[in-house]
Order: sequence, then C-alpha cells, then structure tokens
Amino acid sequence: MALKEQIAEDMKAAMRAKDTPRLEAIRMLRAAIQRREVDERVSLDDTGVLVVLEKLVRQGQESIEQFSAAGRADLVEKEQASLAVWQAYRPAPLSAQEIEDLIQEAMAHTQATSIKDMGRVVAHIKPRAQGRADMAAVSARIKERLS
Repeated sequence: MALKEQIAEDMKAAMRAKDTPRLEAIRMLRAAIQRREVDERVSLDDTGVLVVLEKLVRQGQESIEQFSAAGRADLVEKEQASLAVWQAYRPAPLSAQEIEDLIQEAMAHTQATSIKDMGRVVAHIKPRAQGRADMAAVSARIKERLS
C-alpha cells in the first residue's frame, strides 16, 4: 500500500475511534502533502511524501525547542504527540554501517576523489537514504572522507 493511501486509511480509523490528537496530526500531514501537490502540480509518490514528512518532523522538533524555551509545556506535549504519529510513517533508520556502505558505494560509483565531487556523491546517496538518515550528517561524513 502506498504511503498516501496508508495515511488516508489511518485518518479514517482515527475518525472512527474519535482519537482527536491522532486525527489532528494526520490531517496536518495530509494538508502538507496536498499543499505540495497543488503548488508543484504533481502527484507525490512515496519519496515525495517522505520529503514532506521529514520537513514536518523537523519543524515539529524546532517547535518543541521553542515551546520549551518559552515554558509552554502544554504546547510541547501537543507537538510531541504529533511527532509520535508522524514517526510511525518514517521508514526504519539506516545504521551507521549501512550509511558507511552507502557512502563507499557512492564514492566508487561516482569515482569521487576530491571535495569538488561531493555534489555527485550526495546526489547518488540521497534517493536511497531519504527519510532514513540525517542528510546533513551524511554530507558531513562525505566531506570528511573527501577532504
């Protein structure tokens, strides 16, 4: 089942169960997906949905930090509940060894030898690691290897 279909089914189940916090989080996710589809005039596949999901998760984490700094425990709790719902749709994260293997394979495939080749290596890895690894950390590892 496609990720968008799974999200739609989960939304229906949350409606039937009258699970308001879960329903709100799923509706927010669906709205973000639909907004991107309308803006770009495309129908998102699972990879596109994961990009939207990652952005929402990142924004949620930033919101939690800001709410914590402001002493708003009620908003922190609400945001954490939404994050928990969104985390369920993320694929299993890659292990450190899997990331290293991906980097090694990408460097061999692109024949990267210097920092100038970093963009090609990242472009090779990104589709395989999207939503499964922090791309900033992966980029830092690639940069370390190529330096």
